[in-house]
Amino acid sequence: MSDLTPGTWTLDPAHTTVGFTVRHAGISKVRGTFGDLEGTLVVGQGGDDLRFEATLQTASVSTGNADRDGHLKSADFFDAETFPEIRFVSTEISGDSLTGELTIRDVTKPVTLDFSYEGAATDPFGTYRAGFTGETTISRKEFGLTWNAALEAGGVLVSDEVKIQIEAEFTAPAAA
Repeated sequence: MSDLTPGTWTLDPAHTTVGFTVRHAGISKVRGTFGDLEGTLVVGQGGDDLRFEATLQTASVSTGNADRDGHLKSADFFDAETFPEIRFVSTEISGDSLTGELTIRDVTKPVTLDFSYEGAATDPFGTYRAGFTGETTISRKEFGLTWNAALEAGGVLVSDEVKIQIEAEFTAPAAA
């Protein structure tokens, strides 16, 4: 990543997607995203020593269904009024792994993402950009997201396992 300019890069929310997938009723998957997010990437000298920080607004969750989105924002799940943010702060990058502290509902746990640097390029407007992808799976119960409903045939309505997918784009620090 020697092509990354040292300094603080800014997350470009218009070109970033933070999504999740969860199994519903044991037979299908529901996907969602967060629309209100911000973050930074701090790059050390020589493009090494990367640090990521990101904040998502829980009230910005969207699954394409207003009733479901309202339920996710309620105290049953994210409790967006009491816990308006989800935060991630990286602690280590090693090869294809990005480890950090994920905080949901004021519960902080270490998570490791499969991580990839997708490269850097200057867009047609002169802005230097870098792209990264990440993916991990978490237990929602570990973060206090315990609501569920039993199914008549057995099992539960919402799986514990949540897959998180990130496509992030950052813009380089302004030249001094």
